Amino acid sequence: MSTSQPIPVVVLAGFLGSGKTTLLNHLLAHRAGTRIGVVVNDFGSIEIDAMSVAGQVGDSMVSLGGGCLCCAVDGSELDAYLAKLADPAHRIDVIVIEASGLAEPQELIRMLVAGENPDVRYGGMVEVVDAAEFDATRSRHPETDRHLAVADLVVLNKTDRVDAAERARIESVLGGLCPGIPLVAADHGRIDPELLFDRRPWTETRGQLSFEDLLTRAADEGEDGDHSGHAHSQYETTEFAVDGALSPRRFIDFLDARPAGLYRIKGFVHFGVPGHEEKYEVHAVGRFLRFAPLPWARAEPRRTQLVLIGSGTDGPALLSGLEACRESAPQDAPARSMWGVLRYVRQDPEAAEAPESP
Repeated sequence: MSTSQPIPVVVLAGFLGSGKTTLLNHLLAHRAGTRIGVVVNDFGSIEIDAMSVAGQVGDSMVSLGGGCLCCAVDGSELDAYLAKLADPAHRIDVIVIEASGLAEPQELIRMLVAGENPDVRYGGMVEVVDAAEFDATRSRHPETDRHLAVADLVVLNKTDRVDAAERARIESVLGGLCPGIPLVAADHGRIDPELLFDRRPWTETRGQLSFEDLLTRAADEGEDGDHSGHAHSQYETTEFAVDGALSPRRFIDFLDARPAGLYRIKGFVHFGVPGHEEKYEVHAVGRFLRFAPLPWARAEPRRTQLVLIGSGTDGPALLSGLEACRESAPQDAPARSMWGVLRYVRQDPEAAEAPESP
């Protein structure tokens, strides 16, 4: 059993031509110091998508051609590929599965949740939607609505190809098809990688620029110092840090009521309930939510630290809601108060199947 934290696996889904590979290339080009492992699942024997990303990830990619990953008889083959990427020698921080445009994302989610590899964990499903072909795609693929219903985050891509009225209409339809699922608008797949995973600090290069350095320099030189079009300029970040504990019940209520524009939550929470004195890492992408208990470092102060990333969110209201979660006497809380949190803690592979995300 690995003692390190399991690597999150994010599923990138969407029908043919929606822009999944473009979005993946954007993530790779703006990952800072994060090491991304990629599983590309083309439908067909000529793996075009795999070739288009291979230069950016090198050996940290597994390509599966000739059919849909979701058509596997069981998840053992997928487990084998993920185990390869999770090998400590690769030092991977996050794995992204670019599913075939004809894949059934619900089956991929099932395989990941039911997987027995302790070195990886399901990290949420992102459905990419082509704004310019929205109606045509739904007409050709009635299963679109079912795919949207299981998404944790929806990216409405190619918004530069529709006018404001059409974009508003599509967003309204999506709101009805997947109520409560956060929706991010994008063009050319440009979303902030922080919405899906943590970006590590830059590390010093030795002697020559890396491929990523060159990509970033080229992008910066082409923008004349104007960062208004950068993906990160579309989002607001709210930070919350307090000494002491939070009420697990009130915090779960806060998470259940989080606004659709709140795309990402990450950090550590101190609950201090007897029997659950560990710190709890919290990770949310869209509606996907996961907690992981971790030991406190020696002499580490017992406190809560959270970062919330969203668009159109009310920062003061979020902070007020989190302040209302503070608990002055956690030692008096009953063990059952943790049930809501424990529902989102990954269980031992030999235990019952982990719960589905909300």
